[in-house]
Amino acid sequence: MTKTKIAPSLLAADFGNLQRDVEMVESSAADWHHIDVMDGVFVPNISYGMPVIKAIQKYATKPLDVHLMIIDPDRYIDSFAELGAASLTVHYEACTHLHRTVQAIKAKGMKAGVALNPHTNISLLEDIINDIDIVLIMSVNPGFGGQSFIENTYQKIKSLRELIKRKKASALIEIDGGVTTKNAKQLTDAGADILVAGSFVFKSDNPTQTISDLKKAADYQ
Repeated sequence: MTKTKIAPSLLAADFGNLQRDVEMVESSAADWHHIDVMDGVFVPNISYGMPVIKAIQKYATKPLDVHLMIIDPDRYIDSFAELGAASLTVHYEACTHLHRTVQAIKAKGMKAGVALNPHTNISLLEDIINDIDIVLIMSVNPGFGGQSFIENTYQKIKSLRELIKRKKASALIEIDGGVTTKNAKQLTDAGADILVAGSFVFKSDNPTQTISDLKKAADYQ
């Protein structure tokens, strides 16, 4: 059994063939569908909203891992629960009352995730780490696919792993941005549990094989 979860980011899918790409992820070794929701305010780009996620959900049986890159995410917690999100991740930088937001997500039966931008320090999660199911470390600046990986990410993962251990927390560590077969092993060695990959999967010649290769690289002994 492999331990690392692979979550292809549908932001990089072909929106003209979305059903085909969702079904490809379904039939692959991937564990989750990663869904990036951007509002053009918190990040400079706009991705997709509820109708597109509803279409994805129609063909998806694997968990929907929804990552909100939006301001005031509290307004939409109920909507994403109704759409069948298994996990809902909000940005630390977008939440004035993070504890309340996390509790509201969990009250709707979803796993609660908190994302950190590259400049945000791990220590800021000290008081809430025991309430979080997933910590998503952005290894690129949020808003666009296909960016280069930020090397400081490895140290952030190690710091987060130490915090989780020290606080006896159970949060999973998710990495989003610039993930490839070249750095997958280094990421899991540092302590990552879930790897999100967009362009690397969907722009490859054989996405199904690429997902398998990522899984093997991440868990290589």
